[in-house]
Amino acid sequence: MRRREREITDPNQIQEILDTCSYLHLGLVDDGMPYVVPLNYGVTKDESDGHYVLYLHGAHEGRKLDIIRKNPNCCFTMERNVELFEGRMACQYGMVYECVMGFGTVTIVEDVDEKINSLKILMKTQTGRDDFQFDERMVSIVTVMRIDVNELTAKRRPLPGSEG
Repeated sequence: MRRREREITDPNQIQEILDTCSYLHLGLVDDGMPYVVPLNYGVTKDESDGHYVLYLHGAHEGRKLDIIRKNPNCCFTMERNVELFEGRMACQYGMVYECVMGFGTVTIVEDVDEKINSLKILMKTQTGRDDFQFDERMVSIVTVMRIDVNELTAKRRPLPGSEG
């Protein structure tokens, strides 16, 4: 990270960003060309080693799945609290934000129990509620993807003059 003064290293602050963004931009590579798509997500941590796991869902077919089947490597970004601030001249304008960027591997979830659990995690992340119920029939109509995150960084740009 080039701007170390903007780096967020506090795990609680990183978790808060992950828990409160509305969507992520998933970046894939399709035969050497970038492909980016915005998606809703759910976030949790793997119980065995504590790495982040992101769950996504979508249709049973399409370009995204075709790419993932060929190349499961991915990157993603999320942002929140994005707001323009003004300056006296054009080069002094900027954006306030908090963001997360990560890399990982996408797998398609086949196990019905994991699919049910992943959709509960997704709904909890998106709504704050954990009272949704899913059954095998419901999860059979969606494809669930799992990103095992192997690298994650977070960053904040506060309003100039409010840094401290």
